[in-house]
Amino acid sequence: MLPTTRQFDAALKIIATLRAAGHEAYLAGGCVRDLLLGREPKDFDVATSANPNVVLEMFPRTFAVGAHFGVVLVGTSGAADAAGAAEAGLAPPQVVTEVATFRSDGAYSDGRHPDAVRYTVSAEEDVRRRDFTINGLLLDTSLAAQDLRSAVIDHVGGLEDLEAGIVRAIGHPGARFEEDHLRMLRAVRFAARLGFTLDPATAAAIRSLAAKIKAVSRERVRDELTKMLTEGHARRAFELLDETGLLAEVLPEVEKMKNVEQPPQFHPEGDVWVHTLMLLDQLPAECPFTLAWSALLHDVGKPPTFRIAPDRIRFDGHVEVGVAMTAEICRRFRFSNDETRQILALVENHMRFADAPHMRASTLKRFFRLENFPEHLALHRMDCMAASGNLECWEFARERFEAMPIEEVRPQPLISGRELIAAGYKPGEKFREMLRAAEDAQLEGTISTTEEGMKLIRERFPIE
Repeated sequence: MLPTTRQFDAALKIIATLRAAGHEAYLAGGCVRDLLLGREPKDFDVATSANPNVVLEMFPRTFAVGAHFGVVLVGTSGAADAAGAAEAGLAPPQVVTEVATFRSDGAYSDGRHPDAVRYTVSAEEDVRRRDFTINGLLLDTSLAAQDLRSAVIDHVGGLEDLEAGIVRAIGHPGARFEEDHLRMLRAVRFAARLGFTLDPATAAAIRSLAAKIKAVSRERVRDELTKMLTEGHARRAFELLDETGLLAEVLPEVEKMKNVEQPPQFHPEGDVWVHTLMLLDQLPAECPFTLAWSALLHDVGKPPTFRIAPDRIRFDGHVEVGVAMTAEICRRFRFSNDETRQILALVENHMRFADAPHMRASTLKRFFRLENFPEHLALHRMDCMAASGNLECWEFARERFEAMPIEEVRPQPLISGRELIAAGYKPGEKFREMLRAAEDAQLEGTISTTEEGMKLIRERFPIE
């Protein structure tokens, strides 16, 4: 069954316009793959024999963002959209569709972009320069309503691989990966996301060329890894990264988790790598990427702090070491300051839940003040489920957090610097300690008015 989305309708409209002008035009790439798998594509790409200048002239709203590589973005709006917008006195909403001219690429000397692009009128020639057979399928939309599969144009054996569940590079795998080294990570991601296997020759080429992934920009690598972590199949993705040798190249700190033993009384599941994989296995699709990265890195400090003590295996200071290592990884992959701050907070606080039932009220409330505390809860739950399975501390923290009104967690301060100055205290470093003492008492419930707060201050911090 074909979709009924605005994106699909926009693509059909563009294809019809191109064909009416005498050009070939098809749906191409991942959207065709997903339609055949019964999945709803996120977007619909069009491939055409019309060159970019023709496409730019044919449609009133276009963006030549990738015209050098034969790619034009076309903005369209449906009739219903336009009518509704006109009634509201607004411009009609636009759906943006990528329209790519059939092309044949030259050499890729930078491992990402072709040195030269030659436009062609051959759909087959265009398909054969793409990455994987399952992404090299075209769909003749004029026939799709009758029978989706018979409307597919397959020049590369993609249908057979799709049915067999195989990710296979088009043509010679080594050549495809030399053209764009990021395709090695994409092969792993598609295999994990779709539950497919890697074609043996494709996997062998990745193992042979894995070191070249270091030539890819860190932002592109980060984005692929983030997709792997948040598409619902993170464990399989990282198992494949390990099997292909890519893990040691992109995240050597994670690769070093393998064979690092843990005390069996606390971690019956096995070593640090196995434990981490079990966390990744719990990550749902579309989970927050900060939670996903913290699940991957929460124990990254264990390998360098491993030691066998007389009583048991220990990882003294692994949280502090892990925070420093995670900060370096975030810097390496160029996460934003806000993203880094949240990932580091999750790693830094993941062990604190064991102390939650014994915390003073003020300490517990400050714990709950951590930004996006539900992510901390989620990480701790996964950590427990990947180890002993004991959720007592998680249940305690969750129940208290959900039951506690925000005004108890973040009450309006009873004492400020203004009251301290009015009472005769001189501003200085001591103010922070005094305000902290007043806030502690307020959070503990031992004071409830400004007068009570100032009495406490005078008792604990007499004016000299």
